[in-house]
Amino acid sequence: MPAPRRRALCQELSRTPLPLGACSSGVPSPPPGWEGSAPTRQSSRGPGARPRRWLQLWRRGVAQAAEERLCARPAAGAEGRSEAERVFLHMGRTMKEDLEAVVERLKPLFPADVDVVAAYAESYHEHFAAQLAAMAQFELCDRDTYMLLVWVQNLYPNDIINSPKLAGELQRVRLGSLLPPRQIRLLEATFLSNEVASVRELMARALQLESQRWAQDVAPQRLDGHCHSELAIDIIQIISQGQAKAESISLDLGVQIKHVLLLELAAFLRSYQRAFDDFLERCRQLRNYRGNVIANINNCLSLRTSMEQKWQNPQDLPGHLLDPLNELKSHGFDTLLQRLFGDLKPLFKKFTQTRWAAPEQTLEEILSTVADRLPEFSELLDSFREELVEVVHLHLVKEYITRLSKRSLVLKTVEQQQQLAGHILANDAAIQRFCAQNGSSATWLHHALPKLAEIIRLQDPSAIKIEVATYATWYPDFSKGHLSAILAIKGNLSSSEVRSIRSILDVSVGVHQASKPLFSLIKVG
Repeated sequence: MPAPRRRALCQELSRTPLPLGACSSGVPSPPPGWEGSAPTRQSSRGPGARPRRWLQLWRRGVAQAAEERLCARPAAGAEGRSEAERVFLHMGRTMKEDLEAVVERLKPLFPADVDVVAAYAESYHEHFAAQLAAMAQFELCDRDTYMLLVWVQNLYPNDIINSPKLAGELQRVRLGSLLPPRQIRLLEATFLSNEVASVRELMARALQLESQRWAQDVAPQRLDGHCHSELAIDIIQIISQGQAKAESISLDLGVQIKHVLLLELAAFLRSYQRAFDDFLERCRQLRNYRGNVIANINNCLSLRTSMEQKWQNPQDLPGHLLDPLNELKSHGFDTLLQRLFGDLKPLFKKFTQTRWAAPEQTLEEILSTVADRLPEFSELLDSFREELVEVVHLHLVKEYITRLSKRSLVLKTVEQQQQLAGHILANDAAIQRFCAQNGSSATWLHHALPKLAEIIRLQDPSAIKIEVATYATWYPDFSKGHLSAILAIKGNLSSSEVRSIRSILDVSVGVHQASKPLFSLIKVG
């Protein structure tokens, strides 16, 4: 019984009361002389005296009337509602309407020392509880387990006992729960098991259907100019509905299921990542391959946003949830950029092949190639397109440093070294300008090339050591091997000077900021 059905039950409980009267319903009316205020007690044989044992007979009649009213065959209900749901809806409406009629019409007829509301409430409660207890003895289907808990934990206490017309009267009666605590806990455990299994099955089915669409080369949908997949929406709805069902029973149960659903979501995301990796490997020749890759990268935003808004504490999202999404996005980027990076490789080789004779022209050719290919990524969501440009930014800087580190260029004069440093600074400015214009915010790369240019330009070994020490705070993965490859350009340094400069990396000088890999991506001989 999902949330809409639960709301429908609440609406039916609040309909105009059925006609109930002390006489029309078969409930015993007060005897003559009890209307209004209580009469003066007289002799047992005098006029107006209360009949002997009348109170016991009356209470017995109330209990019998409650049973008859609650056991009456319910009227034909809406289609799609189970027999158990119709029975309990009938009992709930009948109890609410009858007790409201007792408060409004019978209570004024009884003397103050006869608690007519309590008598009716206790009789109806006992029969209602007996019906639920009898049903709970059987092996219930998932739907009836949920329905039973909704009545016990939510509808009965909130929509009947604490309804506006009855709350003031029934609070002092203290009817209690329809089921004992132990039985409620057993039913809740069964509900949690059932609901988690259902969520797991629904998510697996959604992923299976989506994977079939990829393999069948079905083109992704387009939404606002971006490739779109319904998978993320389906998963968010499945998780949200499971959470909402538990919360419609009780807030405490909602808290319990939240943690379990997070674990199920984490397991699903790992399955999603594996299925996507398999698609990347097996379906490269399909016509809609790149479109579906982009659609799945775009899915990551909806999934992450949903977790941040609904499923997470103020702390950062845990790794077991974020890692599969980050891996999926990273593998998707690698696939989308593979052809571009392959085209750039021979262009970067021109730096060393020409011995850096015309680095500005070479870089211009590289950036022109990138610019021609960027429209291919326009169907990514804006935030992911910007992230992809950051990956391109990193690749440009990394490949540039790789060319500098090839030890193929040895410059022995100060003028030559200063000229190369000037080329590097000009190339870096062009790279930064191009990437920033296209959305990159990778400011952490801004020091990578200028600081290397400064190391190449400087001539005093002590000044070089200071610059190297500073550089290592920006890029902690800058190793002695990388430093040696750069110092090899400076052909006027002696071996002892090189050893002295290298030794500065043996001193821990701290890290300027949270580091990202750069030099660990660069292999040096």
